[in-house]
Amino acid sequence: MTKIRPSTDADIPTITAIYAHHVLNGTGTFETDPPSEQDMAQRRADVLSKGLPYLVVEYAGNVVGFAYCQWFKPRPAYRFSAEDSIYLAASAHGKGLGRLLLVELMAQAERAGVRKLIAVIGDSANHGSVGVHKACGFNPVGVLANCGWKFDRWLDVVLMDRTIGLGSSEAPAQSQT
Repeated sequence: MTKIRPSTDADIPTITAIYAHHVLNGTGTFETDPPSEQDMAQRRADVLSKGLPYLVVEYAGNVVGFAYCQWFKPRPAYRFSAEDSIYLAASAHGKGLGRLLLVELMAQAERAGVRKLIAVIGDSANHGSVGVHKACGFNPVGVLANCGWKFDRWLDVVLMDRTIGLGSSEAPAQSQT
């Protein structure tokens, strides 16, 4: 059985282990040193303090992935645009869990007032991440060629975005200039 739910403090060790695997073995993140559990707990607390979602997916009773969104940039004008992040345990790939996480993340981000989700995908060869975003309606925006250096090679960044909710069809209720 698959269950998507808000993350809890108790999930931090598993979240940290999943992310560490990606840091050490993958190119979806450009971090090169795995953060500690304390670092990951602080990052999660920062996301939650902004009223943004931080989710986990359980499969067969175990947490096998997580997803969250964070403001795209810290300046106030960006307060309706967020960057999404999704990471799955290696054993969870190919089961459709990334798509389930992203769909729920989009729904919760919309409820939090986000109007634009932005995917900043490490490595243009990251077909899984590009594919799940495309399947969820994200559009390609561009590629930043050779802007990251990891595993002794240059890596691209793929940018994709998706309007959610009302998008730019009208001003937000709390609009300020």
